[in-house]
Amino acid sequence: MKARTVAHEHVQHDHQHNHDDDYSGLDKRRVLIAAALTAGFMVVEALGGLLTGSLALLADAGHMLTDSVSLGLAWYAFHLGARPATNRHTYGLGRLKPLVAYTNGLAIFVVGAWIVYEAWERFQQPTSVLGGPMLVVGIMGLAVNIAAFLVLHGGDRENLNMRGAILHVMGDLLGSVAAIAAALVILATGWYPIDPILSALVSVLLFVSAWRLTRDAGQVLLEGAPNVLDRDDIARDLEKSVPGVEDIHHMHVWSLDGQSNLATMHARIVDGGDVTAVTRLIKERLASAHGITHATIETACGTCADGHGNHECAVAGEPAGRAHSQVKGRRTQKSTRT
Repeated sequence: MKARTVAHEHVQHDHQHNHDDDYSGLDKRRVLIAAALTAGFMVVEALGGLLTGSLALLADAGHMLTDSVSLGLAWYAFHLGARPATNRHTYGLGRLKPLVAYTNGLAIFVVGAWIVYEAWERFQQPTSVLGGPMLVVGIMGLAVNIAAFLVLHGGDRENLNMRGAILHVMGDLLGSVAAIAAALVILATGWYPIDPILSALVSVLLFVSAWRLTRDAGQVLLEGAPNVLDRDDIARDLEKSVPGVEDIHHMHVWSLDGQSNLATMHARIVDGGDVTAVTRLIKERLASAHGITHATIETACGTCADGHGNHECAVAGEPAGRAHSQVKGRRTQKSTRT
């Protein structure tokens, strides 16, 4: 029966692993398509900005330049992240995804700051802008950015790397909207300062999203607890819900890439507890109730190595007294890892 249970668990794990791989493969292709669309139109928009004298078009072309590079990095992060674990990288290269997301957030800050500076210079000394050609290029850019956004929108938005890619395309889309609005105002009124004003406004709006992205990615890189998980609540839940658990301590919770959650802990077992059975129950509870699919659990037999508790535990299937006599003088701990 135990063999069947273990086999069933492996089948479930393999199915989930394959499902995640398929999703990651789709996201990888989505990012590559968006990168190609962005890079292709970036050249057109830069030429349009130079010919019309529009800062809004040049600003959006600048966005698209950095976005092309960032989307390329995002694609490469998906590519490397799909590689299996090795002796050197025992968790694989999944951590590259939040690293690229963090870099993308910083890139948006830099480009946005440059646009705000240029907008201030243009506002102080307004220059003439060709509204008609600017409107045409802006509409073309909007169409390309909408296409790229729709491609990415169907991806996994819980993935930090995908969030960074969507944020970049959103910036381009807003830049195209600003260029169109500025062109319409210029054609209707001839008021050229609207061009730098709208460019700066788009950059300020992007700063908010860039801050959220870098904050979330930084939390992952610093191995902080995911926002959706509370370590102390999880420990209390395990003590209350899992039969045979005396207490949980020295618990750490973190995320590998913003999606895969991990945990380590010491679990002290009640007198006569079945170490193997209790450990299995803890893992099942972590996965089903808290979304933690990888846990390293140190179970204590007798007194914990850190001094917690002082009682006897049973080896699986044996009475507490007999098990204690067998393990006494040898080892009093067992580490289980998945």
